[in-house]
Amino acid sequence: MIAYLRGTLIRKTPGRVVVETGGVGYEAAIPVSSYARLGETGGTVELFIHTHLSDDALALYGFLSQDEKDMFLKLIGVTGVGPKLALNVLSGIAPADLEEAIRSSDLARISLVPGIGKKTALRLTMELQDKLEKKEKLLAAKGSPEKEDLLSALQNMGFRRREAEQAADQALAAHKPGTEFEKLLRDCLRRLARI
Repeated sequence: MIAYLRGTLIRKTPGRVVVETGGVGYEAAIPVSSYARLGETGGTVELFIHTHLSDDALALYGFLSQDEKDMFLKLIGVTGVGPKLALNVLSGIAPADLEEAIRSSDLARISLVPGIGKKTALRLTMELQDKLEKKEKLLAAKGSPEKEDLLSALQNMGFRRREAEQAADQALAAHKPGTEFEKLLRDCLRRLARI
């Protein structure tokens, strides 16, 4: 499976590109929104690729960012949405804007994309809201590396996780990103001493 291409841009049209790498030209479908950002033919291009295998074809779909590819994969996971429609959606709305429209159930905004009716917009919203919520919960549960380090240190000192989390959250909110670990730990200990 091809997941990434870096090479010379041989040809580009609003929906397709040909990238030469290692003497082989790979044709990939791209969102129309990516066309202008590709640069000139003859230049170097990097694409995140989704290889789609169907009964009658092997197709490559290229994206300039991992966010675009991730949203494409979410879209094709929705019932009734194939790769061509997903590419059409990304041609009409940026991944961040689409995510915001899905979170706020903005069916009118999603329906503005050619090929997306109200029923499809509703289905996209319902199915993708669940996936986006699960992603947020996983990220929140994991926490930042700084927070995890603080929690580990505080729990090794004998503090309960709930108290340690509260102190770590407050300390991280009170300091700038990139503050050294020792300073954050001292702040946590001060806060825990008041409990």
